[in-house]
Amino acid sequence: MFGCDCFYWNQQQQSVDFGSLPEPQPFSLPAPLPRWPQGRGFGTGRMNLGELEVIQVTKFESAWRCIQLGGGKTPLGVSFYKPAGIPDGFHSLGYYCHPDDEQPLRGYVLVAREINHTQVSSLNPPPLRKPINYSLIWSTGSHYGDNGYFWLPNPPTGYKAMGIVVTHDSDQPDIDEVRCVRADLTEHCETGDLVFSMDSKSGSNQQFQIWTTKPCEMGMLGKGVSVGTFYCRSSIMSSEEALMSVACLKNLDTSLTAMPNLNQVHSLIQHYGPIMYFHPDEDYLPSSVQWFFKNGALLYKDDWKKGQPINYMGSNLPSGGENDGGYWIDLPIDDGESSSLKRGNLESAELYVHVKPALGGSFTDVAMGVFCPFNGPVTLKIGLVSIPMSRLGQHVGDWEHVTLRISNFTGELWQVFYSEHSGGRWVDASEVEFIKGSNKPIVYSSKHGHASFPHEGMFLQGSTKFGIGVRNDTARSDYFIDSSVKYQLIAAEYLGGEVVEEPCWLQYMREWGPTVVYDSRSEIDKIINILPFFVRFSVENLIELFPTELYGEEGPTGPKEKDNWVGDEIC
Repeated sequence: MFGCDCFYWNQQQQSVDFGSLPEPQPFSLPAPLPRWPQGRGFGTGRMNLGELEVIQVTKFESAWRCIQLGGGKTPLGVSFYKPAGIPDGFHSLGYYCHPDDEQPLRGYVLVAREINHTQVSSLNPPPLRKPINYSLIWSTGSHYGDNGYFWLPNPPTGYKAMGIVVTHDSDQPDIDEVRCVRADLTEHCETGDLVFSMDSKSGSNQQFQIWTTKPCEMGMLGKGVSVGTFYCRSSIMSSEEALMSVACLKNLDTSLTAMPNLNQVHSLIQHYGPIMYFHPDEDYLPSSVQWFFKNGALLYKDDWKKGQPINYMGSNLPSGGENDGGYWIDLPIDDGESSSLKRGNLESAELYVHVKPALGGSFTDVAMGVFCPFNGPVTLKIGLVSIPMSRLGQHVGDWEHVTLRISNFTGELWQVFYSEHSGGRWVDASEVEFIKGSNKPIVYSSKHGHASFPHEGMFLQGSTKFGIGVRNDTARSDYFIDSSVKYQLIAAEYLGGEVVEEPCWLQYMREWGPTVVYDSRSEIDKIINILPFFVRFSVENLIELFPTELYGEEGPTGPKEKDNWVGDEIC
């Protein structure tokens, strides 16, 4: 099907202890899950997609395992599993792949059955059908344990395969092993994370790669539902050719019955609400939006001679439209009032919560935003030297956030997204630090910049190779927000506009601070003059190594103007 021969691993035939890597163990959250309030489909273990019902399976039976020697003679492995304990009437759609990198077994695959389908005809074909047969797309050499064979189901016309089947013998799998899905019930998918990569035996420097998949259209409007399977491709295949061979499911249930209702949303926040720690030396703490308005924030317009006070609820802010640069918010003119507003007010601070569907409504994203009236100056790191700046990096109005991704099948926390300035990263729940005895993640907010991190320490924004960039220092302190208690639900569109009333200030689409431009070259010239000779880069080279936002930026926008309001998080 792919127009290529089978592939074999090409590694030196050294003695490998195939028992040297323990079998990965399943991961469990630190605390038991509560009994969620009653609802429709959330937390029931099942999900209605229209013509299909799916169950999330997290119990597996080992299908095949392979270990190779890494460059440092450290055994590296990858394991393949078939779903176990499939209920009667449900069918497997593909296998699961897990890297043996000392991480706990943390994954799932969906199994499916037909619903609401009575009469089969040429105009009304069944949602699920067996594959016609299989194509062998790759196999291993025997010197890495038992042979492994990778099979792609060949679907009937009008159907799509959902994943790969892996065996330890050369006989084709039984066609009853998996089901293919009618094409109109599927969505296109794309590569997610690279799970494993290996060389072929042909000596032609060809590689065989294993990837997770995800729907092409992410965000709260996307209908694609990830099956949890994987796909494979060699370096002589185009990525388009390989991805055409597998797909993800499509959620046709427009009522999104698997999403949590309002009571369940509050229960999720109270159970999983993170504890956000601020640095012990933080000078610019968060506040509530209302405190910011009440204590002197001013609204400016490009043709106004002076700023205007903002109503406590933000009702006099321009509403709707888009950020046209015509309005912005700034601090009071009085130095004393301005300094006081910059420092924030931790007592009033709360996290602002936007709840939305993810991955076709199979997960719930709970995005929790924190507002700080002021973003303080940065500290530059150049090699072993750290230099606090007096102005660089400062701006009015700072929005940062974390996002909890929760399985709608079980209500289990799956991942946490930590926003870091203009990007961020997803962290699996198995790698998250929790408050002892609870399922509340810990979030560390960096000094002055308020970027979110999963652990304490110093994180460099810039060139880690040269050790040059902006320091992000995090540590626990007595400054913290318990978001399981101090939060405000500001939006949940899928529940309907009357269920969650959005605050007036949320409709303000313009800038929460004036545009700032720094004379960074002048500042860096001063730095270079005091540096040891061996770290004196030219000004031009030094500028290239710092993050671009250091040199100036437009005023930050509010939550609804961020890409992640509708779309997925940007990593």
